[in-house]
Parts: sequence; structure tokens; C-alpha cells
Amino acid sequence: MAIKIGIVGMGGIGNTHARCYKADPLAQLVAVCDVIKEKADKAANEHNVQAFYCIEDMMKAHPELDLIDVTTSGFDNGSWHYEPVMKALDAGFNVMVEKPISNDNDEAREMVVTAQKKNLYLGCNLNHGFTGPADKAKELISQGKIGAPVYILHKVGFNGSEYSYKPLPKDGPMRRFAGPYSHAYAFLSHPFSLMRSFGGDITHVQAFFDKPGGRKSANDLMWSINGINVKYQNGSIGYILSQRGDAIFGLGGWWSFEMAGTKGTFCIENCVEKLYYWDGSKPASMGTMQAEVFDFGTTDFGITFNNRLHAFLEDMTNKVPPEHIRGSGRDALATLEYTVAAIKSFEEGGALVRPRALPPLHGTPGFVV
Repeated sequence: MAIKIGIVGMGGIGNTHARCYKADPLAQLVAVCDVIKEKADKAANEHNVQAFYCIEDMMKAHPELDLIDVTTSGFDNGSWHYEPVMKALDAGFNVMVEKPISNDNDEAREMVVTAQKKNLYLGCNLNHGFTGPADKAKELISQGKIGAPVYILHKVGFNGSEYSYKPLPKDGPMRRFAGPYSHAYAFLSHPFSLMRSFGGDITHVQAFFDKPGGRKSANDLMWSINGINVKYQNGSIGYILSQRGDAIFGLGGWWSFEMAGTKGTFCIENCVEKLYYWDGSKPASMGTMQAEVFDFGTTDFGITFNNRLHAFLEDMTNKVPPEHIRGSGRDALATLEYTVAAIKSFEEGGALVRPRALPPLHGTPGFVV
């Protein structure tokens, strides 16, 4: 039976989620909600569902909903997530929330703990890892073709230059990025989710932030360039380079993820496009070694939304225990704690910071991974 869904927040991302659900056989979109009446009405008309203007009315009218998807925005793209998420959880509804889970780690932690106590699903749209190349990378790891981890390098952000930079307008929706750490809060959940998914839990963070001269002269507060060193619990190391349209990315495109192990190395190019694999059993040389290339035949980043939301619907349909779903709220909290640690490190001149520990998992009796 299809999962009945109501969406809260009908901006661009909310409508993207709606189209994904309309195309998914596991989903039935029932209602949309936005505090701005025109947005709710327009979305309801487009998707042929009922419109609501507050979440309480939607939950009261449709107690049969299996899932409430929160795609509101706010400062740093996350400050408006807490209130609707908590209202939905308190009322006993499962929740999917857009990334970042919040721009406040205490609020995010409360969401996660509440979902755990109520045994509800809480997922987050950490969509960058739901791709063909990422699946192939996990296959290589499971086949023992990577070996013990050595390092991870992740470059991700937005292509741009000083020619394309435009200062933020004085008003309007883009003002949500007006804070000094707006890029960090709004975006680093993606690279940190990949770093953790492939490398495991991060125990140490050191960060350096900057902004180019164009932003400085425009009095732009945002620290748009983030260089972050990490150390993993397993002893390996990693590095994230993220920037928000300040330069053109070179090799690997706007999104490249390289993981090296003692038996082999892979690199994902442009998130959805290709995976390169270098076999460590082949003779090594000082030159560029020949890679095995897996081309996934797409350049459409938009498919990550379909893939990620479908995975969540699969987990719900298959009754996967909430603590074992893919892209959980707890996973999202981890990325936010790493982001907070990176900000603290930068503010302390590049000091080594240990991220706050996650809430403990209690587990589901009878379920063993």
C-alpha cells in the first residue's frame, strides 16, 4: 500500500519533492501546506491535492498520513525546520526533513531524541549519496577491493568566479544566506554525510575558512571557502574543500569524492556521472595509472532527489527499524555536529576540535545487523 504523504513548505524544494512522490509507486501525495496561501494554493493546483496553511490543520484533516515531509527554509536554509518537525513528531507522525536538519545543533538533537523515544521514522534529505556511483563504490568496498582506509578527499560546491559573483540583495529570499556561516550550515551536511558514510565516525576536526576579495569589498559576511581536515575513529584522515561559486573546480568537476585504501582507490566524478577505480594489485608507477571507468550515463543531478526519497519510502515500506534507515535524522545530526566543530575550530584559529557525541542508540529487540 502506498505511503500517504503531506508536505510542509511549498517553495522550490517542496515542489521538487512533490513531483518525486507523484512519480513514485510507493507514494501517494495527499496534501501540501505553506503559511503563504498563494504558494500552497499553487502547489495544490499543480499536484492535484488539498492545500493547507498551517500544519495543525493538515494533521487534523488527515490523521491517516504516514509521513510528513518538511521542506521549509529559513536562515541558513534550516532555521524553519524545528517547529514543524517537532509538531509532527509530537503528534505521532513520521517525518522526512530537508537538509540541513537545522542550523542549531541543540534543536536538531531534540528532534532526533524525540523520534527515538516515540519510535518514529526521522529521515533527512542527504541526497548526494544516493547515486549509481556511490552504490558502485560501496560494492567495491564490500568486495574487499579498497582495503583498509588511508584517506578521503572531497571537493564539492558551486562553480563560479569573480565575474559571476553578485552581492546579496537587500531583501528577498536570498537573505537567508546573509550570515557568516550560511554556506557552512546550509551546505556542509552534504560533504560530511559522504565523508561519514564511507569513512565512519569523525573524531577530530580542524578548519580554516576564508572569502575572496570580491566578497570582502562588497561587505559580504559569508565565509564562502571552507577547508576542513578530519580524523576518523578508524585512524584514517580526510579533507573537505567546499566553496560557494568563488572559483571554477578543476579535475573531477563541481563534485569529486576520492577514497584511497591499501588495496585500491576510487574517485566519483560530478556526483552522478562516473566512477574511476584504480586497482592496487597492478604494478605501481610514478605516472598516472590507468583506471577502470564506470560511466553511469547521466548528468542529471536531479535524480538524486528521486533516488533518496524512494530509498526512504523503501525503508518505511519494509519496516526497517528507525535506527537503521538510510539517511536518518541521527546521521543528519552527525553532519551538523561536525559543521559546528568546524566553525568552532575556525573561530579558534584552526584549533583541533572534537565533535559532540551523538545520542546513544537503544536498538530494536530481535534485529541484529
